[in-house]
Amino acid sequence: MAVHTVAPGDPPDDVITATALVKTYRQGTAEVRALDGVSVGVQRARFTAVVGPSGSGKSTLMHCVAGLDTVTSGRIVLDGTEITGLPDRQLTRVRRKRIGFVFQSFNLLPQLTAYENIVLPVTLSGGRPDRALVEHLCEVLGIAHRVAHRPSELSGGQQQRVAVARALVARPAVVFADEPTGNLDSRAGAEVLTVLRQAVDDLGQTVVMVTHDPAAARYADRVLTLADGRVRSDEHTAPSRRVAALATDVMGRRR
Repeated sequence: MAVHTVAPGDPPDDVITATALVKTYRQGTAEVRALDGVSVGVQRARFTAVVGPSGSGKSTLMHCVAGLDTVTSGRIVLDGTEITGLPDRQLTRVRRKRIGFVFQSFNLLPQLTAYENIVLPVTLSGGRPDRALVEHLCEVLGIAHRVAHRPSELSGGQQQRVAVARALVARPAVVFADEPTGNLDSRAGAEVLTVLRQAVDDLGQTVVMVTHDPAAARYADRVLTLADGRVRSDEHTAPSRRVAALATDVMGRRR
């Protein structure tokens, strides 16, 4: 499996560049400024967490840079392609080929098996799943023995790991995770965060996670804090020793 990894001494390689993003919408007679001139780059093969209180603009920022929503003004370049102003059909192709999504609600199709849910992005694009990659992801995620089961037969943590495998199977340029632990208990949440951490460390994946949980953000290499539609702090940090120890413990107990 070919991956793009970044060595510690390599110069930054931004897979996303957002410049002067403004997003406004009407709320009654008032104009709400959800994003107020946000400029940020997201480095490839890094884990970035976006945090902030409710209404800070963190989810709006993710939806815009992922091509799920449009900005009022500004410029977004995703993996070398400017997506601001891109026609819907072209934008859909960009999302399908270059972006993976992990949502709080899992978004698995109940009538499909775990395996069928995992390969769905590839089959929808008319491609053939890379069986070796799928098997590798399922083994790493600890769900190889559950791929023939439907979502209703899986725990919440297992369902979310299926969703993570689905996000990774097409080798996207970036995976966006929107509150991925919001519907999980603490142990299952730690398992999913560990998996996302491994995707960065072992597979060279780029992950951008929106979360309200400071403990979840500690799994990331970088924490962007938003408030009132602006970036208030941008902290680069290695995951803490406590998190690393917890991840090792969780993975050991799961296996």
